[in-house]
Amino acid sequence: MIFDLDGTLCDTSADLIAAANAAFRHLDRDVALDPASPEDRDTALRGGRAMLRLGLGRLGAVDEGEVDAGYGPLLDAYGLAVCTHTTFFPGAREAVDRLRDTGHAVGICTNKPEGLAMALMTALDAVDAFDSIVGADTLPVRKPDPAPLREAVARAGGDPARTVLIGDTVTDRDTARAMGIPVVLMDFGAPVAALGGDAWLRDYEGFDETVARLIG
Repeated sequence: MIFDLDGTLCDTSADLIAAANAAFRHLDRDVALDPASPEDRDTALRGGRAMLRLGLGRLGAVDEGEVDAGYGPLLDAYGLAVCTHTTFFPGAREAVDRLRDTGHAVGICTNKPEGLAMALMTALDAVDAFDSIVGADTLPVRKPDPAPLREAVARAGGDPARTVLIGDTVTDRDTARAMGIPVVLMDFGAPVAALGGDAWLRDYEGFDETVARLIG
């Protein structure tokens, strides 16, 4: 069982938004994202560059060079405060523990840089709950390329033919499709039913039954 991280296992939006706002200050741009805004929270869970484009777009046309210039400061700010507000979604950690208790290998495949993913799991006292953690920079490619997912399965000692990806975006869907495995999409704000996953859930209640059905 391989999980995406942001928006699937953990609500990281408030800490990501704080980092984006630090990047806007670094760029001397008078804009800030709001952690109480559903649009801003959903965008945060799609990554740093998405947040920068959203904020800069509110000031006018987006210059990708400015997005690039803000991305490093965003990562630096996030690394200094990776777990100020972040928590597991209700039931997520318990679902992981149940999977481990019943003999499943469990890993993470995220488009967050590996070092930041490790730092977050360490701060949440959850590193030992996962058999692998593969990030955006672990390999030369990232999701939706299936190679990081395969690497997460291999490092966890799992069986690719009996793997399920649990995610929350079209990127996760496309990654699973590229590897030819089922995908469960979690809906913690952004609608996912239309993305065509093999299953979708609004919370972790019923998660065990859904996974059991998919692996047969």
